[in-house]
Amino acid sequence: MMELILEEKDASDWVYRGEGAANLILSYAGSSHPFVGKVLRVPKVKKDETNCEELTSYLSEHECLLWKEDCDLLSAPTREIAKHLYVQYVMCPLLGSNHVDAGIRILVSMDFLKAVERNTLSQRPSWRVDQADVNTQCDYALLISDHSVFPQPLHDEEFSISVEIKPKCGFLPCSRYIAEDHTIKKSMSRFKLHQNLKSQQKKVSQLSQYDPLDMFSGSRERIKKSVKDLFSTPQNNFRVFLNGSLVFGSLGGGEYITNAHNEKAFDDLLTSVIQADDGMRTACFLELVSEAVSKSGLLDRLLQAQKLDAFDIEGAIHAYYDVVSQPCLVCKELGEDKLSGRFSSLHSLPLDGSLKIVRDYLIAATAKDLSMMISFRIREKRDPKSQYNVIFHESTGQTFDYKVSFIDLDMKPLEKMTYYYELDQKILRCYTKMMKTAKRPKISPSVVDKTSYQEKSMVVEDDSPTRDSAVIGA
Repeated sequence: MMELILEEKDASDWVYRGEGAANLILSYAGSSHPFVGKVLRVPKVKKDETNCEELTSYLSEHECLLWKEDCDLLSAPTREIAKHLYVQYVMCPLLGSNHVDAGIRILVSMDFLKAVERNTLSQRPSWRVDQADVNTQCDYALLISDHSVFPQPLHDEEFSISVEIKPKCGFLPCSRYIAEDHTIKKSMSRFKLHQNLKSQQKKVSQLSQYDPLDMFSGSRERIKKSVKDLFSTPQNNFRVFLNGSLVFGSLGGGEYITNAHNEKAFDDLLTSVIQADDGMRTACFLELVSEAVSKSGLLDRLLQAQKLDAFDIEGAIHAYYDVVSQPCLVCKELGEDKLSGRFSSLHSLPLDGSLKIVRDYLIAATAKDLSMMISFRIREKRDPKSQYNVIFHESTGQTFDYKVSFIDLDMKPLEKMTYYYELDQKILRCYTKMMKTAKRPKISPSVVDKTSYQEKSMVVEDDSPTRDSAVIGA
């Protein structure tokens, strides 16, 4: 329903919150009732795109086959509307409608979008600005609940604190289509493997201590460890908001930005929410987050959605080529005949079987890449009965309302299957190379002795370590 419209005069009420690859996120700072407690997702367009193709194009012929069970998606006049319907009709049933807000589309004028672009330019990460602009050609944006705050405050001076977590993939694959020399995938989480590639590409300054297998373990101690590890090395996987304003973490531009420049500063920011001694509030807050993760049980539901990927990309990519009716480039690359090789069973499936594998893989990809928002506010004894879940924090003696929501549930394009396969291969090549380097045998001192007569005489004349022996000992 698009009853609302935003004009140029409204742009000043919308404040930059952050952005991803496809959308700019704005939070509302005005007083108009329909927008209070909401955020706006404004589509972006890449610099090298001269038109609004992403927004105006229909789903492709093969994507229509893929999502034919969800007829509403096929009737969508644009791809962007199809993405919105995907959240409603595919992800909501999987993750629970109480924890997913698909949002509503509202009309926006070109003047509003141009004003938003001007107002946010100085706040956006420079590399994001270089990549994409606000798409001033589209005629609507998505209005969604601001999950970092509570819609109905209990008190005038209410403080709420929220944490956004990207849990990532929480299971180890066991597909028989994983190559023998890729068995590391069956014992090390994808997140940990990917960290090595990101480090090599200089996308992260240090390896994350976080392991999704801890977060999804069901063990309170391991969940507590995972939350502490996210806080220690947040990258873009852990952010904290106080009354809707980002106080810890990344703006979504890749660089680590925070208002709390050190541990003491963050601890001081928690004074209004966590009743504990100086230096202890951060630990208490992380305990609170861990307890909410455990108590909500939502990771179990999320894990089931992730496990729709039953074939791993090394199997699903073969189904993809059958869906798009193209020769299997992976079989060609591996030097296998798709009719007689180990992937013949995949290539001999009826079309519906291939569609199901690819469809399930893409849904699982959404579940592996989403964020979970957990919000808290203090409850007093005099407060009315809560409509939210309630948690008691033993360390501080405080009682909190809390709510958990899933956000960033974007539909993955069918053509991204080849990207997922190529990325998987890059990750594995990087890990294999790293392990070979780590296992490279050191040269023993006896090898150094097998030098030329001249080098030997140099060692005799000079008691200091030679250049080579210094390197060997390094």
